[in-house]
Amino acid sequence: MIHLKVNGTHHEVAAAPGRRLSDVLRHDLGLTGTKVGCDAGDCGACTVLLDGAATCACLTPVAQAQGRHIETIEGLSGPGPSALQRAFLRHGAAQCGICTPGMVMAAEALLRGEQKPDRQAIEAALGGVLCRCTGYAKIIDAVLDASGSGAGPEPDAAASVGARVERLDGVPKVLGAEAFGADVLPEGALWVRAIRSPHAAARFAFGDLKGWAAAQGVAVFTAADVPGRNVSGVIPAFVDQPALADGHVRLAGEPVALVAGARDVVLALDMAQAPIAWQPEAAVLDVATARAGDARQLHASRADNLLIAGVVRRGEAAEAVAKADHVVSGQFTTGHVEHAYIEPEAGAAWMEGDVLNIRACTQAPVLDRDETAAVLGLPQDKLRIRPAATGGGFGAKLDLSVQPLIGLVTLLTGRPSVMVYGRAESMLASTKRHPAQMTATLAADADGQLTGMLFDGDFDTGAYASWGPTVAVRVPVHASGPYAVPNYAAEARAIHTNGPVAGAFRGFGVPQAAVLQETLLDELADKVGMDRLAIRRKNALTESAETVCGQTVQGVGIGACLEALQPRWDAAQIAVAGFNAQNSGKARGIGVASCWYGCGNTALPNPSTMRMGITTDGRICLHQGAMDIGQGANTVIAQIAADAVGFPVHQLEVLDADTGVSPDCGKTSASRQTVVSGKAALLAGQSLRAQILQMANMGPDARISLQGGHLRISEAGATREIDLSALPVGAEGYVLMAEETYDPPTEALDEHGQGVPYAVYGYGAQLAEVEVDLALGTVTVLKITAAHDLGRVINPLLAEGQIEGGIAQGLGMALMEEFVPGRTENLHDYLIPTIGDIPEVVSHLIEVPDPEGPMGAKGLGEHVLIPTAPAILNAITDACGARLTQLPARPDRVLAAIKAAKERSG
Repeated sequence: MIHLKVNGTHHEVAAAPGRRLSDVLRHDLGLTGTKVGCDAGDCGACTVLLDGAATCACLTPVAQAQGRHIETIEGLSGPGPSALQRAFLRHGAAQCGICTPGMVMAAEALLRGEQKPDRQAIEAALGGVLCRCTGYAKIIDAVLDASGSGAGPEPDAAASVGARVERLDGVPKVLGAEAFGADVLPEGALWVRAIRSPHAAARFAFGDLKGWAAAQGVAVFTAADVPGRNVSGVIPAFVDQPALADGHVRLAGEPVALVAGARDVVLALDMAQAPIAWQPEAAVLDVATARAGDARQLHASRADNLLIAGVVRRGEAAEAVAKADHVVSGQFTTGHVEHAYIEPEAGAAWMEGDVLNIRACTQAPVLDRDETAAVLGLPQDKLRIRPAATGGGFGAKLDLSVQPLIGLVTLLTGRPSVMVYGRAESMLASTKRHPAQMTATLAADADGQLTGMLFDGDFDTGAYASWGPTVAVRVPVHASGPYAVPNYAAEARAIHTNGPVAGAFRGFGVPQAAVLQETLLDELADKVGMDRLAIRRKNALTESAETVCGQTVQGVGIGACLEALQPRWDAAQIAVAGFNAQNSGKARGIGVASCWYGCGNTALPNPSTMRMGITTDGRICLHQGAMDIGQGANTVIAQIAADAVGFPVHQLEVLDADTGVSPDCGKTSASRQTVVSGKAALLAGQSLRAQILQMANMGPDARISLQGGHLRISEAGATREIDLSALPVGAEGYVLMAEETYDPPTEALDEHGQGVPYAVYGYGAQLAEVEVDLALGTVTVLKITAAHDLGRVINPLLAEGQIEGGIAQGLGMALMEEFVPGRTENLHDYLIPTIGDIPEVVSHLIEVPDPEGPMGAKGLGEHVLIPTAPAILNAITDACGARLTQLPARPDRVLAAIKAAKERSG
């Protein structure tokens, strides 16, 4: 027995001395506020206080905590959040919430020892805790506020759209009470692990697998046990990925079998000892090999390893290039990028009667239900997806992970089951950003007006389809950037290899294309002799302009975004010139890049349905099925709905995504939820308001209030009351209810990519200021000024957080993030930005309303990452002449590019 004092309470725990303190806290004491993201001390999510010092609980043997005072996030607050936790709420410092307990505990340790720390002290104290969502800026602001060193924003009490409303679901996040996939485990559950392939390509056969499993005291399941269709996918026409491989694997880490049993037994198993005879095949690991004439075909139905090609052609691009006054051409290569959310995939399954229930992290609960039901051979009404909180997603949690695996175990055994990925397993099994090999040519007339563009790209989609079709189709639409290009030809191909499956990752291929297009635009400006910001302003799309798809666009905000950057652009040029005149070992530069992004599915149906209802006792409920993965859907959509019906937003009760409770709001992807689900919420709110006004016989300007079980409607001095308890209750449990669906008006693209791929576009531009060490090749980003057009800013606080978080991911993509299978499957070797890597970010929220968006609103989440990397690369070139053609811009690549630049200049 080990004696522990936790949050002032004494506990006796039967535990081996070497067990991780984090494991004991979570599984023996039920203190799941201590999160686990890596079990290696890399992420800091498990930070607790040991005798007041911030400590990684995952690296601490429980025996070392005996006799010491342990404090977890659960012990920090009283009846409500502490002052520090309140500051996190005020500043929007918690997004998905998975890192928040670690951040709060590290900040608590700092503030106990230093009452008024400065930014440098905060960065040092919190440097061991990683956040993938926020970009850290608001975390620093919150700690400064809590210490009295910074001014905290005043929360808006009753306002809705346009107000800095605190995250409605924020309190559980800062308290550590938010329940993620690994936090709620059914009693007596079987623990499940996958046996995964060590080879990228191989045939295999099982020996006496069941005998081996029986000797270990576990059950085993293979493809032969799958009762339904043993393939799934995110796009119906491209379903191709087995739940469990059947005799043939196409990538390293592909699951071939499951074992299930007691937790301690399953976690101790050496899966490499399972009796499996492997016959490795020569792996196709790059696009060049995959496209070679003699390449082995990964899928018999996909000749030349081509999954799909997307094309957009307008005008005569080749002729325009040939006749242009100025032409620049280039190529660019990007590699795999890992999502690196702090929460590894996890979930639980159990039966309720004859209905299988699955609770797991996800971005797409209805998709999970439909695909998992198909794998398990179940009618959809016999499977309920009850999503856990999702600790970051960024696209990868759109694909199935644990859902069909735990569903299979529970369905076949009748017992609850649990599956929790470790960090290495998460990075091995999850999707990545598509590596790209791209070429492009830009052409302009003598005055710098774009006349034509050619673009060609191969995107490595890995072993299975995932979101490869979406990337291949979306890239040609966007590769022009937000500019008027009258003659255009673009093609993008998704190519199969035996590499990691490449799926959705914040931008669906557009960030890769933007890197080439925006760096070439800088070269073109140099050739024309124009200022780099000026050439963008000259060519920016304008109101009622036609895009490269022939679509006439409205609510075009790119010009306003670029205009907003002009003052800082002018000032930064002077500052950079002054610095460079006085320094020789380091050089500074500035760069600019733009973006545009269509909100929602590309030229496909994209509906969302929202339900609002009022109960007899006066509760107003919003069935909000759009998964909130940290971006703020639970708050932003509630703000829209509240304004539409005329209630204060805090009076709404938000019922989260759950296939048994809420209508289908589609996937949280493609920056669609504010636009599509927000519009559905607007329509539902307006419909509910119209019902109330009709019952009261009041006009459209009447004020509605809800007091207990009574609705009060007032207009021009007259007031009427409706007794809700006197009204009949409908089938859904409401006395008044509205349910509305919205599907953005799009048109299919023809064979030349002409049509209306998106109903709403968002726009943005960023200015990066960097410093390059000319001897070491290291790049420090000093400041980023970001101007993004949101159409209508629903919540400025959350919008700023999205911008800062997207910039952090874009900075990682530009300078450090490079996933190498077999080498970087942890958060130590795979580098993501820490709190010390993030520059000052200045956000300009631009409002050019879109006539189709709800209250004029546009999407934001993906847009904000797109311009960051090219702006940084353009700033590096401005500083030292180095033109990078491969990401990330590692020091060795920067030094090689500096050398090449010197050789070019003679």
